[in-house]
Order: sequence, then C-alpha cells, then structure tokens
Amino acid sequence: MVDRDAVRAQYRTEEHLAVRTTVWHPTADGRDPATEALAAVVAATPRSYVEVGCGTGMFAARVADALPDAAVLALDQSERMVELTASRGLEARVADVQDLPLPDDSVDVVAALWMLYHVPDLDRALGEVRRVLRPGGTFVVVTNGDAHLAALRTEAGGGPLVTTFSSDNGERVLRRHFDDVRRDDLVPRAVFADRAAALAYLRSSREDVDWDPPADGWPRTYDGAVTLFTCS
Repeated sequence: MVDRDAVRAQYRTEEHLAVRTTVWHPTADGRDPATEALAAVVAATPRSYVEVGCGTGMFAARVADALPDAAVLALDQSERMVELTASRGLEARVADVQDLPLPDDSVDVVAALWMLYHVPDLDRALGEVRRVLRPGGTFVVVTNGDAHLAALRTEAGGGPLVTTFSSDNGERVLRRHFDDVRRDDLVPRAVFADRAAALAYLRSSREDVDWDPPADGWPRTYDGAVTLFTCS
C-alpha cells in the first residue's frame, strides 16, 4: 500500500479507481462518507481549501460547487489524476503530501480522502499538513478500517487488509499532530451483481492473492468500514 512504484502504477490511469468506486452505496441509514466529509469541509467555512491525493477531482469539484467563493487547489502525485481534475475546471498540480508546495499558515482546510494509507512517512506528511494550515484550520480525513470488505476478502481466499493508516490506528497517528481529533465511523455497503464484479474489484488493487470469490449466491452485499476524522 505504501510502495511508491506500486502506488504510481495503481494510479497511472483511472481504471482501477473506477472499478472500486462504482460498487459503493450509503450506510443503512442513508449516510455517504464523501457527503459527510463535504459537510465537514463546508462547516469550516474556508476561504482556501487544499485536497491532497485528489484522484479524479470528483470531491474537489463538489467542494468548489458548495463553496464558490473559496480558493480550491487539488494536488496529486499522478499526472493523469491531475489532468482529469484540471479538466473539471479546477486548479490542480502534481505534488507530494510529504513536501507540500505551499507557504506556512496559508490554508483554512486541508482534506485527505482515502489516501494516507499510501504515504510512506505519515509523520512527515502530517507535519506538512499542520505547517500549511492556518491557526484554527481544519484537517478532514477519510480512511478505511481493517474490517473494510473483510468478509468478501476472507471468502475469496485472502484476509482483512491491514494498513498503516486506518480506522483502527489513524486516531493515534493524528493525535501526534492535532490536539482535537473527532471521529465518525460509518458502515457503507458494497453491492456486487455477480462473481465477476467482485473478482474485478479484488484484482483492481493488484495484491499478490489468487482471488476466488464464491461461485453462487449473487448478487451479494458486503459491509465496508470507513471513518471520517475531523482535526484541528
């Protein structure tokens, strides 16, 4: 998850990310993790917003729509992801969260959605976020937990995916850099129409596992495990 070459290969195109995002549905009570993250960003009423690891720019575009007077900047290590984000009319640059090209105390809100588990040096990255945030600024983070799709992964011959930054260990890491860390745990649902869809999802992360999902019983629904952290 943190090998630089593997991460670059994973996000060289949008193909693998698209496979993983299309299966997800809100929690049983209708809450969507990205929408909850957007609400946290909007609640901070920022004049400036920076997203690290912006992917295709979908979330940054939602922020820009919700906060038309805010300066929105999207950053990603992948040139293709920056290209896709810029095509939405957003300012986007290639950059590494471990070395942010921004002045001290210059940003009201920084967001990192489903990306900190790819960062080799978390303390360096979080130190950079802390550096660029203005006093009283907000850091919005979304990540998965060890239980995320664990039932499917186990049935298919693997096991839970344990990462360096998750619902399970993320709060401890964040508290090394932020005094106030609030969390909201959600259980979104992944719906797979058939075995082929589940297999495509599992293979999209290119893990060294010979995945073998169950042959029957489809469609199937599996629980995710997602946490929204809001830090200041």
